[in-house]
Amino acid sequence: MNYKSITGRIAATTLALFVTTGVASAADLFERGSMKDAPVERERPSCSANVALTTDYVFRGESQSDESAAVQGGFDCDYRMFYAGVWASSVDIGSNDDTSVEVDVYGGIKHKFDKVEVDLGIIYYAYPDANDNNDQDYVEFKVGLSGDISENVSLSGTVYYSDDYYNGAGEAFIYEAGISIALGTHGRFSPTFTALIGQIDFDDDVNQEDLAYWNAGVEIGFAEKFTLDLRYWGTDDENNDLRDDRFVATISSSW
Repeated sequence: MNYKSITGRIAATTLALFVTTGVASAADLFERGSMKDAPVERERPSCSANVALTTDYVFRGESQSDESAAVQGGFDCDYRMFYAGVWASSVDIGSNDDTSVEVDVYGGIKHKFDKVEVDLGIIYYAYPDANDNNDQDYVEFKVGLSGDISENVSLSGTVYYSDDYYNGAGEAFIYEAGISIALGTHGRFSPTFTALIGQIDFDDDVNQEDLAYWNAGVEIGFAEKFTLDLRYWGTDDENNDLRDDRFVATISSSW
């Protein structure tokens, strides 16, 4: 399967959606605010916290917890179009590395123009207890677009860029395209099907192989503040056990 070709087609379809839906004037940006998770203007900052337990912390198709369980949690605040937050997870990089925690600090602006939401952000990935000789910390810039194509279906497209990717891997572009389909409410449960396909492209001068990855699964909301995520991950790398196809279950709560 040509993942890169599929990613390009999905991204093109997503961008076509954004073009056809139209964009409001620049002045509108300052007239209507947007929250990180819900584009509704509020007069006061809004903050929330979240915790999660997952059977395997998988990021872009690769296990970050040595195929073991991980504990995660974060804190988010937003005001009008601005958002910022911090998120952390236990990690297990390998037997020759003492790194046990990843901390992500991020911020940006998020605003909805008519039917299209724009997300411009920056993310700092930190590994506080990493070995001194490891160059693991890195920064990414993000440009994301998302929009509804029907009452229950939405598409998204995101581009990330880092001038020095994880562990000194050099310049990298990451492309992702996703779909979300709300499956209605069934008693106390609200399932949503989501899927994503992505591609990491490294600079040709760096000794790194490009990586295609994908996932598909169902997020089941229940008891108002809880979500059970059942997801299958895959990549095109057949030589790395940490990138093997795998099923991941995650239970999370936010308040």
